[in-house]
Amino acid sequence: MRYFFGLVFIVFTLKLQAQVASNYTISFENAVQHEAQVKAEYSNLKSDTVTLSMSRSSPGRYALHEFAKNVYDVKVTNANGDTLTTTRPNPYSWQVTGHNGSINLSYTVFANHGDGTYAQVDETHAHLNMPVVFMYVPELSNQEIEVTFEPREDLNWKIATQLKQQQGNRYYARDLQYFFDSPTILANYKKRSFKVGDQNINLVLHDEEASEAQVDSYFEDLKKIVLEQRKVFGELPAYDYGEYTFLACYMPNATGDGMEHRNSTIVTSTTSLANGGIKDNIGTVAHEFFHCWNVERLRPQSLEPFDFSRANMSGELWFAEGFTSYYDDLSMVRSGVITPEAYIQGLVGTFNYVWTSPGRQFFNPIEMSYQAPFVDAAKSVDETNRENTFISYYSYGSSLGLALDLSLRAEGLNLDDYMKRMWQDFGKTNTFYTIEDLHQTLNTYAGTDFGDAFFSNSIYKSGMPDYEALLKQVGVVLETKDEIGFGAYVRDQVILSNPKMGTSAYSSGFQKGDTLLQLDAIRLDGSVSLNSVLSTFKVGDVIAIRYKRFGKEKKTNLTVQTERTYALSLIPSTDKAFTKKMEQGRGAWLKQSE
Repeated sequence: MRYFFGLVFIVFTLKLQAQVASNYTISFENAVQHEAQVKAEYSNLKSDTVTLSMSRSSPGRYALHEFAKNVYDVKVTNANGDTLTTTRPNPYSWQVTGHNGSINLSYTVFANHGDGTYAQVDETHAHLNMPVVFMYVPELSNQEIEVTFEPREDLNWKIATQLKQQQGNRYYARDLQYFFDSPTILANYKKRSFKVGDQNINLVLHDEEASEAQVDSYFEDLKKIVLEQRKVFGELPAYDYGEYTFLACYMPNATGDGMEHRNSTIVTSTTSLANGGIKDNIGTVAHEFFHCWNVERLRPQSLEPFDFSRANMSGELWFAEGFTSYYDDLSMVRSGVITPEAYIQGLVGTFNYVWTSPGRQFFNPIEMSYQAPFVDAAKSVDETNRENTFISYYSYGSSLGLALDLSLRAEGLNLDDYMKRMWQDFGKTNTFYTIEDLHQTLNTYAGTDFGDAFFSNSIYKSGMPDYEALLKQVGVVLETKDEIGFGAYVRDQVILSNPKMGTSAYSSGFQKGDTLLQLDAIRLDGSVSLNSVLSTFKVGDVIAIRYKRFGKEKKTNLTVQTERTYALSLIPSTDKAFTKKMEQGRGAWLKQSE
C-alpha cells in the first residue's frame, strides 16, 4: 500500500510540474494594418525577477532575425490588473518584478512577410510562424502551453496547424520547442487528405485563384512524391497525432519559401496553381517533405536543442539540407512528376555553380555549412565576397549526394540504403548524429576503404569526384567546355558582381560597380554583348579597355582568358553508345522502384 500511495503522489507531483504554464490568445482586429494582438497568462513562476523574451532565431533558419523589432504596446500586470515594473536588459527581453507567481501580458505585433520564417497578417490570412509572434518565459520552456486563436469569422478564416486541438479554437503544445516548431495558418483555405497506413497526409492550400480541378491535379503529384520518398526509408515517420500537413500559401502577398517542421511544413509562393504553380511549386513540396525524415528526426547533434536566443551553427548542413536537395528532384523523376530529360537538365546549373566556384579553395562542405548564420536569410549592409568564397551547402551537398549515390551504385550499393541505415540507427531511435557518425555509418555500409576515401576527398577536403566516369555508367554524358569569358556579371555595361577569381575581369583588376566603355576599338553602348565581342579574340590576346570608376575614366589592359563550364545530357536509348549496362544502371537510379 505504501508503494501505491507513493506512486500516486509522484504522478500527482509530475502532473503539477507539467501544468499549462503559458496560455496565449491571439486576435486580428486590425489585420488591415498587419497587426496581431497577443495576450498571455504566465503562471507557476518561481523567480523573483521574470524574463519575458522574444526569439532571435527560428527553427530551420540559422541566422539572427531579432523578432522583437516588430513588438510594441507592451503591458504587464499581475492577476489583479495592477501594472508591474519592467526593465529592458537588452533589445529582445523585458524583466518583470513584483509579481506573485503569475503575470498577465499584452502586446501588438506588426507582421507583413509571409514566408517560412516570418509572419504576415492582413485581410487575406494570418500566416504565423510562432517565434515571430509570441513572447516566452525561459523558465517555463519545459512546461505545457495552450493557445487560443480568434479567427476572423467575417473573412471565413479556418485554423490549420500541427498543434493538438483541445477544444474549439484552443490548441496545445507539450513545451516551447514544440510550440515554436508549429506554424499556423488562418485563412479561407482548401483542403485535401489521403491515408498512408493509419496516418493522414493533408494539403491545406490558401490559393484564391486555384480551381478545384487544379487543386486535385496538384494533390495527385504531391501524393506521388510522398509515396516515392517513403520508399527511400521504407516507412513514414510516426507523426505526432497521426497527421502530417502541408501548409501551402500561394498568394501574391506571400514570399517564396519553404520551411520544414516536425509534422508539417510551410510552403509559400507568389505563383498560384492557376498561373503555373502546379509545375513551379511542387519542387519545394518535395524538398520539405523529405525533411520530415532528414533533419527533423534524422537530426544533427549540433542543432539540439535549438536555441532561440542565438544563431545556430551546424557543420552537417551539407547532409541535412544538401542530400535533401538531391532527393527532392530525384523523387520527382522517380515518381513521374518530371521527365528524366528535365531532371538531367535541372542538374546543370547546380553542377556548374558548385564545381566552377573558387570557394572550394577556402572551405570544405563542413565549413560551408558553418556559414549558414551569415547567409540563411541573414541581412547585413556591408559588402561580402561570396562570389569567390561561398558555395551554398544546399547545392554543394546535392552535388555530393549525386556523387555518393553513383559511386555506391558502381559497387552494387546505393544511397537509398545508406539513408535507410542512418534512419534506422539514428532517426528512428531519436539519436542525434555527428559528422563522425555519418562517416562511420558509411564505412559500415560500404566498407572502410570506400567510406574513408569519400570523406577524405569530398567532405574533409574539397576534392571533385570523377563525375565523368560516374555519370557514364548511367548513360549521362558530361562535357567540359573552356570558353572565352569576362568573369563577372555585366548588365548595361555595369559590372554587378565581384569578378570571379582566375578570370579576365579579376586579373585585370575590375571591381563591382565599374562601367565598361570601350573594348579595343569597339564602343560598348548597351546594344553589344561583352562576351560576343571577347569571343572574336584569341586566348592570350591583350586588349585595351576603357572604363569608368567613381566618376572618372580609366584605362587598362585585359588578357583574354577562358572560363570552364559543364554540360550534361542523356545518351538516348536508341544510341549505339547506350549499352545494356547503362540501361540497367539508369533504370535502377531514376525509375520508380517496384
